[in-house]
Amino acid sequence: MKVLQLIGAFVCFGLLLQSNAWAGDTLSDVLKEKGMISKEDWIRIQAAEEKKEAEAAAKKEDASDVKVGWGKKGFTLETGDGLFKTAIQWRFQGRFSFPERGDADSFGDFNDNAESTFELRRVRMKVGGHGYQPWIKYYFEVDWQPTRSAGTSGSHTRLIDWRIMLEKYKWLQLRIGQWKINYNRERVDSSGKQQFVERSIVNSVFTIDRQVGAMVYGHLAPGTLADSRYYVGVWTGSGRGEANDDDHMMWMGRFQWNFFGRDLKWTQSDIKYHKQPAASVAFAAYTTIGKCSRWSSSGCGTLGFPSSLGAGFTSDGNAADSQFRVDGMMEEFALKWRGLSIQHEYHWKQVKDTGRSATTAVPLGAMPSKTNLMGSYSQIGYFPHYLIPVIPKPLEIAFRYAFVDPNVSVKNDQLQEFTGAINWFFAGHRNKLTLDASHLALDRQAGRDQHEQRVRLQWDVSF
Repeated sequence: MKVLQLIGAFVCFGLLLQSNAWAGDTLSDVLKEKGMISKEDWIRIQAAEEKKEAEAAAKKEDASDVKVGWGKKGFTLETGDGLFKTAIQWRFQGRFSFPERGDADSFGDFNDNAESTFELRRVRMKVGGHGYQPWIKYYFEVDWQPTRSAGTSGSHTRLIDWRIMLEKYKWLQLRIGQWKINYNRERVDSSGKQQFVERSIVNSVFTIDRQVGAMVYGHLAPGTLADSRYYVGVWTGSGRGEANDDDHMMWMGRFQWNFFGRDLKWTQSDIKYHKQPAASVAFAAYTTIGKCSRWSSSGCGTLGFPSSLGAGFTSDGNAADSQFRVDGMMEEFALKWRGLSIQHEYHWKQVKDTGRSATTAVPLGAMPSKTNLMGSYSQIGYFPHYLIPVIPKPLEIAFRYAFVDPNVSVKNDQLQEFTGAINWFFAGHRNKLTLDASHLALDRQAGRDQHEQRVRLQWDVSF
């Protein structure tokens, strides 16, 4: 009997497809009319079809809908299906400094005229999000650069970051574009997420900064004792916004072990108050050949070395293609726990100068010279409210010591920095005031050692 009913159902279905009289009926209607399904079954089928149609219509409507909002990354635009999202954020730093705008790292800097300066140090627009899939991400950052140092060209807009990230898997991801290479924490930490007004004296000498290139990276064994991150990539080695000047590339690798099983973001100060300790130790190295022996946010540069008088750093604008081979290594430690934050780096760098320059005919490889540099900084910050509740919670105090030895084979040529800071966080790093005071020192082989004090006050806002 059941076989006959099944055959009858197929016959009815065939008639349904060919009969104009049944054009407005569904299969469930025909089966109900022939008595092959009960009224209750027919009702359930109709309800399921109506629900399916409603979900499809809602999904189609959501895909065309655009949601507007605001969050920690700024103003956001997002499609209802979540496949496309853009966040736009503005940031500025207003700064007062006396008697130096930057770091005094040469004899001339310690003996020039005092400067009392107000400036907009950084004005940035950040745009980031994802497209087509949540794991296809993009980001770019524009610096309006409102103020320039004396003697340089006028203000101009610069595209400093642009990159695309494919992050479908935690353990294997890809980034292409231009960004601050993930070499050391102090440089990668945003200037808007620092404990001090500016990075230490170590940064300008040892950073490899922004480069154009590609990198694979990943997060391994998250949440375990083997929790770690790795970064391996290749870049032009020519700095921000520059095409490569030869057939050599910059290669870099970094390994970071989060030995408590908790990851640390690229940011300073324990604003979120880590109830459980989060810490990492990292090692990184790079090598490159080109006309650059130092890098900064302005791009490629060269690093002169102190004379026998310990006069500090100078620059040489006559570097030639492939003039320098630069190798570097770095050790790093970071920790956040219950309002306490500690961060430390130790750097080694070797610059091999072939002796060739753009204004001489010295052949490549002639008269090579090697200079080894070392530098380190250590900083600590704490929110004293967690020890003395009467102290306001938004207040943080911090201290940093740093040194740079520009030539380890030469004695009494060391630069040193002692800096104390006070932070007041109105809304975390998105709205804060920072006051820091520094004692800067330059040791000299002959003559008096140089000393200078510096005070800076900065308001940093992101919205």
